[in-house]
Parts: sequence; structure tokens; C-alpha cells
Amino acid sequence: MLVSFSVVPIGAGEELKELIAKLVPVIEKSGLAYKMGAMQTTLEGEPNKVMECIMACHGLMRSHAGRVLTHITIDDRQGAQARLEGKVQDVEAVLGRPVRHE
Repeated sequence: MLVSFSVVPIGAGEELKELIAKLVPVIEKSGLAYKMGAMQTTLEGEPNKVMECIMACHGLMRSHAGRVLTHITIDDRQGAQARLEGKVQDVEAVLGRPVRHE
């Protein structure tokens, strides 16, 4: 399963990098494959472990902000594996060249 998510603290000001940086150790500790992007992070793994990681990130952010919005997009394809890299490689194969990606 691939899951992209973003955790947005409401009322925490305009600069969020310090708060977002607090989530990285939680993600790393999960042991899941991940890619951090400019607007979201994408995880790959078993559904329960992925959701546990996202909820841990949400909970941590909730401890720093009175209101938190967490957006989740799930790509759940039977039998699919290694899609974190594979989806981009598939598009590159069609184009016959590399593309810029996170």
C-alpha cells in the first residue's frame, strides 16, 4: 500500500519547518519506506503499520497545536510492491527519459 499524507498544524504560525521536522524521527522509527516531498510524505508498507505511523505523526503534531488537519491519500493495489520507486520508473519508461521527482 502507498499512502501520501500531510499533517497541518492550525494556528502554529507561518513557518512550520520546526514542527514538521519533529515528524521525521517518527517516520524513520516506523521502518517504512518513505519519501518526503515539499507538500506531503509518501509511505509504503502494510496497511496497519502505515496507518499507525500516520496516527503517531498526527498525535505528535496535536501535542504542539490546538488543531491539526491530516490529509491521507491511499493507493491500495492488490499484489503491488515497490511502488514508491516503481510508479515513477514506469512513467520514465514510457517517456524514455528521467523526470524530475521528489
